[in-house]
Amino acid sequence: MTVVSMVLTLAVVVMWLGGSMPWQIALVVGLGLDGGWLATLAYERRLAAQGDHSTPVTAVGWGFGLAATGVLVAHALGEASPSAWLAVSWLPLAAKALWLVHGLWERTALTPVALDAIRGIQQEARDEAAVARARLRAQAGTEETRLTAVTEAGSRVARVQAATAERLSGAWSTLEAARQGEGTARALTCVTGRVTPGAQPRWDLPVWGPFEPVPALDAAPAPDDDALDRIVTELHTSQTPPLSYRELSLRFRAAGHSASETRLRAAWRRVTTTAS
Repeated sequence: MTVVSMVLTLAVVVMWLGGSMPWQIALVVGLGLDGGWLATLAYERRLAAQGDHSTPVTAVGWGFGLAATGVLVAHALGEASPSAWLAVSWLPLAAKALWLVHGLWERTALTPVALDAIRGIQQEARDEAAVARARLRAQAGTEETRLTAVTEAGSRVARVQAATAERLSGAWSTLEAARQGEGTARALTCVTGRVTPGAQPRWDLPVWGPFEPVPALDAAPAPDDDALDRIVTELHTSQTPPLSYRELSLRFRAAGHSASETRLRAAWRRVTTTAS
């Protein structure tokens, strides 16, 4: 774009000034404008390569770009059809802007070592993501297999329970029919009448589970403090040397006495304090 803009500027200067002065002088003027433009770009490029920047050089470069654009615009306005020349009048400024962008890109350019490190980090992140996805898919497949196995086992258990309940129901119906039948009563009367005259046959269906509830044992009432002190004293002095609290607690429980751990320890402290 820089070369195109320089060629256009030189051609416009020669065509513009060629009518009023010899074309050699117009060529020198055009080359001088392009030379200044190229010199400022080269110098600015050298400063950028050294990591430096000069504001005056940049201003001069933009001045040459504006001058070239001004020449193109002025030439276009003097033509009968200025559209074509106005369409290319922005090329000098665009070339200067691209030089600026190129300088900014060089400031942010990375070395091959840094680029390799970045590629390695990105590849490692992709590998970890792929491994995580594979692990999640494997876990999902395992969980699905487990749920399928549990569901099938549950359905088999349900089928077995249903078949067992059906068989038990049939057996229960058979027993009930035999119990309520007329022939059963006569047969039992014939059998029991010889052993116990006047006895009536009685045949009840078997009952699953306890026939009568077992009454709960009443908990023994806890002794009061005086009774608890007497029991602890007897146990404490039943052996020489006296029992420790742990041994006394075990013998207290083994003897069938009932008291909370807090009350028993308090009684043991009272007894040991009085004895000492």
